[in-house]
Amino acid sequence: MTRESVNSHMTAPNANTASQSPPTGVSTPDANAGLSAPAFSPLYQQIKAQILQSLQNGEWQPGDVIPSEFDLAARFGVSQGTVRKAIDELAADNLLVRKQGKGTFVATHAEQHVQYRFLRLQPDIGTIQSEGPAERHIIWCRRVRATAEIAKLLGLRTAEPLIQVRRVLRFAGVPTICEDMWLPAGPFKGLSVEQLSSHPGAMYRLFESSFGVRMVRAEERIKATTPDPETASLLDVSEQTPLLSVERIAYTYNNAPMELRRALYRTDTHHYKNELN
Repeated sequence: MTRESVNSHMTAPNANTASQSPPTGVSTPDANAGLSAPAFSPLYQQIKAQILQSLQNGEWQPGDVIPSEFDLAARFGVSQGTVRKAIDELAADNLLVRKQGKGTFVATHAEQHVQYRFLRLQPDIGTIQSEGPAERHIIWCRRVRATAEIAKLLGLRTAEPLIQVRRVLRFAGVPTICEDMWLPAGPFKGLSVEQLSSHPGAMYRLFESSFGVRMVRAEERIKATTPDPETASLLDVSEQTPLLSVERIAYTYNNAPMELRRALYRTDTHHYKNELN
């Protein structure tokens, strides 16, 4: 068995196997129970989990360059090829960004090309970028208690404190999206209407820079619906206008749900675009 195929979950039936130890920095499963690498995972997956744990712990902040493959290989006691494969997967997951001649960086929502990473609504003519920055109008930002439904979706207990935000996004001057967001109150302590209104960039960039919370992936459910009277007024449409209902759960590292977002999209001048590979 080569070193690269070592699996730390194997138990030792005799003294010879018992004397074998996992690579430096790679814990056995009992000590590593909180990491996402499954039992019998390849070594590069274990290294990926170790790097992910360092990201979650804030060892490297968004925008920071991480240690070189050589340094990480020495740190974990594995080959550079193993580290490279782990980094390749993290880059494919949009958690790390390779920059030719500069190194590998922790991905950040501050970068222009990921500003609209989770927004799939596109104008029928042009692009979301060509419309210019969205105009954001914060309706409210208030503390509420989690209902049983929302608590389940966010992995919380019923009645735990949340922050609820409602806002309207205008593109080219037209109210196009009405969103309600629910965030766990602890990680977002101090979030206010003033802070949301004055921040010039995307909301996820604010969460990252001011609260240390980075959304790394999201799941969406899409349905057709019509608006209630209040939403119809905010979007300047009739109550019979068909809208796109998009429910999103956004996750931070290690699949921790950190935001529930329910939005209604106008589709008279926009469409929902997704790319399937």
